Amino acid sequence: MQLPFYIAKRYVFSKSSNNAINIMTAIAAIGTVIAAAALFVVLSGFAGLKAFSLQFASLADPDLKIVPLKGKSFKVAPEDFAYLKAQPEIANFSNMVEERAILQCDDKHLLVNIKGVDENYLNVIAVDTMLIVGNWFDANSPQIVSGIGIASNLSFGVMDISKRISLMVPKPGKGQITSLNKEFKKISVVNTAVFDINEQVNTNHVFAPIELGQELLGYEKNQATAIAIKTVSGTDVDDLKMRLQDHFNTRFIVKNRAQLNDSLYKMLKTEHLAVYFIFTLVIIIALFNIIGVLIMMIIDKKNSLHTLYNLGMPLKNIKKIFFLQGSLMVFISGVTGLLLGVLLVGFQLKTQWVMITPNLPYPVKLQFINILVVLTTITVLGLGAAKLASMRIKTDFLNG
Repeated sequence: MQLPFYIAKRYVFSKSSNNAINIMTAIAAIGTVIAAAALFVVLSGFAGLKAFSLQFASLADPDLKIVPLKGKSFKVAPEDFAYLKAQPEIANFSNMVEERAILQCDDKHLLVNIKGVDENYLNVIAVDTMLIVGNWFDANSPQIVSGIGIASNLSFGVMDISKRISLMVPKPGKGQITSLNKEFKKISVVNTAVFDINEQVNTNHVFAPIELGQELLGYEKNQATAIAIKTVSGTDVDDLKMRLQDHFNTRFIVKNRAQLNDSLYKMLKTEHLAVYFIFTLVIIIALFNIIGVLIMMIIDKKNSLHTLYNLGMPLKNIKKIFFLQGSLMVFISGVTGLLLGVLLVGFQLKTQWVMITPNLPYPVKLQFINILVVLTTITVLGLGAAKLASMRIKTDFLNG
């Protein structure tokens, strides 16, 4: 093994007498460096975009959320409150009533998601810090807080008494709806504030007192559709989720933020995988140059290989020379490209030299997993390329 490695190392670091091979080797090495750097930069950029997107997507979501196993609502028992209060990892929790409703302003209508929340909700999710105008509603009052998109679409403002705003939900029953007044439960409300969280929440979420939501849906005082939970900083959320799920196993489902944004997480994972495969294809194309260079080297060194073979070097050792040469070329080029990628990502994190908008730098995230992914990809594909090239050496070729 030592002799094939020594010869392979000499072939890698010494120039060939054939200038065309030297040029091809430089092109192959540069191509692999750029491909490895590009893969790492793209994965880091996508990781940054993913974190950036989830940051805004999760602003309106609690750390954990308890929802009924069957049906839309449940009655909160005193022992449920006692159990949640006894958990040291739970900082706060809040009852919620959620349902789709029609928000009407004068002659305009919009389908929205109404969230009836109790007074403790702001200790779970600080939505009041995201208000751009107005004040949070008073408890047990016909008031709402709407997103900026909803306020714009329905053309109402804050405490605008000139606008007739109301919430409506269908009454339970069968048959076709013939009249909004007869078939819908309707409550007149006043908008006290406008929030700005993200585009999705801004255009379809309305917050209201839980009492208003219960009245609108015909629920009892202790009836809710979910319990939102805020955990203490540093808590193992997955462990707490499992313990709560074991306790409420036959009645409730406990969901974390990933499960609450299941469709978004799946979309981001799919895009991440697609980007990885696209840039892996770029690396494969770059490695074809390595294969070409190795084959040219084999042809150029035919006389030397013939001599080694006649001196008694086994065919498998001669193949190892070019397998090790190709592996070294790919590894050195790949590590160089990876270091270049790390420098570019680190430079972006430090100087924010690439901007999306004048005030928003392109988000990137330096992750060890991406370093591992690039190294593994380069190593596996590089070994395959080197093996493919070295297999071209046959006994007939050495005897020819």
